[in-house]
This record gives sequence, structure tokens and C-alpha cells, in this order.
Amino acid sequence: MIVWLNGTHGAGKTTTSALVQQLIPDSRVFDAEKVGETLMDITPGLPGTDNFQHWPPWRPLVVETARHVLDYTGGTLVMPMTVLVEQYWREISAGLAQHSIPVRHFVLHADQETLRGRIEGDTDMGPSAFRLKYLAPYAEAARTWLHDEAEVIDTTHLTPALAAQRIAEAVTG
Repeated sequence: MIVWLNGTHGAGKTTTSALVQQLIPDSRVFDAEKVGETLMDITPGLPGTDNFQHWPPWRPLVVETARHVLDYTGGTLVMPMTVLVEQYWREISAGLAQHSIPVRHFVLHADQETLRGRIEGDTDMGPSAFRLKYLAPYAEAARTWLHDEAEVIDTTHLTPALAAQRIAEAVTG
């Protein structure tokens, strides 16, 4: 099984995924961003883009990596990864379905003011123009398709530990 934690930067995906992993037996965190980082390391570089998700190989490589890890380890993969382009989510979810991998898709949501404050006040990464530019696309995805495709956990006034607990309870029943 895959527990996919979606949502934009500042929603709490990374922090929450580590806590979810502790609450779900036989689970591991797999950050699909590492697949994108591998593609970014190819030299000479792939065609220019502002987001590795736009490279067509990224989506099937995420599916295949997850499939192979699950085939090897079993259990559950907790995957914190923002996917705001509906077509990309469809490709990934269809690819996982082709391999009969069940997916529980959660969106960690927070209001725009909270997200902006978290990004601007991030003591680890510092304020990030890159992260801030995804606030509007997230709001559009949430309005048009994303919240219909997932279980929404509003983290505006929720600690990562409580968000993780809600997700783990939803998954483990």
C-alpha cells in the first residue's frame, strides 16, 4: 500500500510523513523528490524546466521505483510529494493501479495565510521564492480537482503529530 501525502509547500508533508511512518507498522518513507533529483543529476542535463515533474520520465520512474521497493520490502510506503497537475496525478495513480498497488491519497491543507507564514518563517530552509510560487497553483488545484481526489486533512490549526495520527487511524482502521 502507498499512503500518499499531497499538498503544497508548508503544509507539513515531510514532518507528518516521518510521524505517520512511526504509527503504521512495517512502513517506510519514500520521497519521490529523490527520483527528480536523480534526473536533475543527468549530464548533460535534460531539457530545461522549472520543475522536474514536467519531465515525462519522472512519473513512470516514481511508479516503478515504488513498485520495486514494495515488491522487495512489502508493507507500506509513505510518500510525501506535491503533485498539483491533474494529468500527472492521473498518470501516477493509473500506473500504481496497473500494478494493483492500493493508494490512500491524503492532502495536507492549510489556508494561504498559514502556508505563506510557514514558508517565510521556515528555520530550516529559510524563506523560499520557489516554494511561495506554488501557493496559487495549489489553490487552483484544490478548487478544481485535488480535494475531490483525496482525503483532506486541514493542518491550519493541527500539529503534525495530530495530522499523522488522523492519517494512521484512517489507514489502519
